[in-house]
Amino acid sequence: MQFDVFNGDADGICSLLQLRLTHPLASQRVTGVKRDIALLDRVSAGAGDQITVLDISMAKNKTALERLLSAGAAIDYVDHHSAGDIPQHDNLSVTISEAPEVCTALLINGRLHGAHVEWAVTGAFGDNLDEPARQIASKASFAESSIIKLKELGVCVNYNGYGPSLEDLHFHPEALYEALYAAATPEAFIGSDEFRTLRDGYLNDIAVSLAIEPLIDSAAFAVYQLPNAAWARRVSGVFSNDLVRAHPARAHAVLTEQDDGAFLVSVRAPFHHRFGAEKVCAQFETGGGRAAAAGINRLAAGDLDRLIVALAAEYGDQR
Repeated sequence: MQFDVFNGDADGICSLLQLRLTHPLASQRVTGVKRDIALLDRVSAGAGDQITVLDISMAKNKTALERLLSAGAAIDYVDHHSAGDIPQHDNLSVTISEAPEVCTALLINGRLHGAHVEWAVTGAFGDNLDEPARQIASKASFAESSIIKLKELGVCVNYNGYGPSLEDLHFHPEALYEALYAAATPEAFIGSDEFRTLRDGYLNDIAVSLAIEPLIDSAAFAVYQLPNAAWARRVSGVFSNDLVRAHPARAHAVLTEQDDGAFLVSVRAPFHHRFGAEKVCAQFETGGGRAAAAGINRLAAGDLDRLIVALAAEYGDQR
C-alpha cells in the first residue's frame, strides 16, 4: 500500500500535487491542520508498503519513523524543517534542506525537473517565500498577471491550514487537496466555488485583524495577541507573514488565545535576517519549526515573559 503523509498547509499540499499529477497513484492520505505534524503516528505499515512524507519535521516524527522502518516499510522523506539526527537505513530515502529560502514544494520541483512548476510556485508563495517563487516563475516565463494569481492562491491555501482544530478551517486539508487535484491547474481552481470561499474568508479575516495593536512594539521584535475566536485562529499564520513583510527588520511573535487561556504562537524571524525562530520556539516543550518561521503549539499564559526573554536574547532587546 502507498501512504501519502503531508502537512495540511500550502507547502505540503502543493508538494503532493506535483508528485501525484506527475505520478498518479492511489494512496491512503494522512494530513491535518498545519500544526498537526506528528502524522507518522497515525500510520500502520510494514514490509511491502511505501510511505511518502512531505513537509513535516523528522525531529518531531523520529519515534514513529523508526517504528515504521523496523516494520519493513520503505519511506521517502522530503522536508525543510529541523531534522535532528537522521536514521541510517536502507529503506529510508531523505531529501532535506533547512536553508531559509527553500520549502518542500521547491525541493519536489527540483526532483521533478519543473514538471508542475506552477504548483511549486504556488506552494512557495504560500510559505512566504516570495523571492524564490518569483525567481522560479520568471525562469518559467510566467506572465506577471499569472504570478499575481499564483501568489493569491498560495496565500489562500496556506490560510486554510491554520487553526488548532479542523472545525476552524473552511476545508479539511485532504478535501482541499482533492479539489486542487481535480482542477489539475491553478487557473482552473481559481475559477471554482472553493477558491471563492477561501479568498472571501481570507479577506474578511485579514480585515478584522488590522485593528489589532501590538503588546510590544520595538525595533528588534514585536508581540501581538489575537483573541480566542475562529477568525483569529485561521488568520494567525498569514497575519504573521504580513507583519514580516511590513516590518522586515524585526522579528514577530503572534499569540492566539486558546480555550484554556494558553496561547498558540507563531514566530517569524526578521525578513532581513531569517534565522532564530526555531531556536526561540525549541526552548518550549511544544515548540519547533525552521529558522525563518516556527511556532509553539501551547504556551502557558505564565510563560509569556519567558517567550519575551527568549525573543530579546535572540534578536536584541531594543524596547
